[in-house]
Amino acid sequence: MAIRLMAVKTFDRREDLRRFLKPRRTEGKVLGLVPTMGALHSGHGTLIERARRECDLVVVSIFVNPAQFGPGEDLDKYPRSPAADLLFCQVRNVDIVFSPTVDVMYPEALHTWVEPGVEAEGLCGSWRPGHFRAVATVVLKLLHAVNPDRAYFGRKDLQQLAVISRMVEDLDVPVRIVPCPTHRESDGLAVSSRNAYLNAEQRQAACVLYRALGVAKERIVGGRSPKEAIGAARRVLELEPLVRIDYIEVVGSDMRPIEEIGEEIGEAVHVAAAIWIGDTRLIDNITLFEQGWLDE
Repeated sequence: MAIRLMAVKTFDRREDLRRFLKPRRTEGKVLGLVPTMGALHSGHGTLIERARRECDLVVVSIFVNPAQFGPGEDLDKYPRSPAADLLFCQVRNVDIVFSPTVDVMYPEALHTWVEPGVEAEGLCGSWRPGHFRAVATVVLKLLHAVNPDRAYFGRKDLQQLAVISRMVEDLDVPVRIVPCPTHRESDGLAVSSRNAYLNAEQRQAACVLYRALGVAKERIVGGRSPKEAIGAARRVLELEPLVRIDYIEVVGSDMRPIEEIGEEIGEAVHVAAAIWIGDTRLIDNITLFEQGWLDE
């Protein structure tokens, strides 16, 4: 039996999108947004599927944000597959795809930017100055364009999730940020668009990142200090010759390092890491305790 796919409404201008959504909002429809940079994969699929279960209307935004790529980063080679992305959304019963151009999102040089706080200072923020400023700004612009009730983000990008959650809370943006579990391959590697950059040997080596995070978690759960846990995880990573370590840290919900974990845990605790394999930078994290405002 042939499967009949529902048509997806597509918009590339904010004004047209808002005009379409206005009567649906007055009907009390619950609107969910899944912000993406395209090159959609199974990880995005889990976000869409959750939004589909919880919302009446699902919007997927596709925008490769040039402002969040620094000098020498992979903006030009970042994977783009608009036709495949549209089919991906159609198969998953997405209602609307919003794919603005750079000229729509940045019609002229911005004079106002969202300046994130402590959540953006360490981890990837140390290596990519200005990155989270650009991420927070474009996400706020997307939230204003769509005006969703709920917005779905993966926990793989933990620091991004922390920055956006804090921004929404501090600036009174009327949306619920929904953190979703990291989607993984069978060997534990977090699904990411950048995995496509890895050759077969590099792909096999990449799964060491999740193993190292697991070792750190085991050490802390077993009563070892964060310093000892980080040391054990580093030794695992150093055994893989293709890996260069960027960072590995034990952090709280504000992304600040935690040096000691007492019996009473007052916040979420995560182990976060970034490594290089060849020219590809991979990030991942694992959660030890679930308290704090990043809870699902």
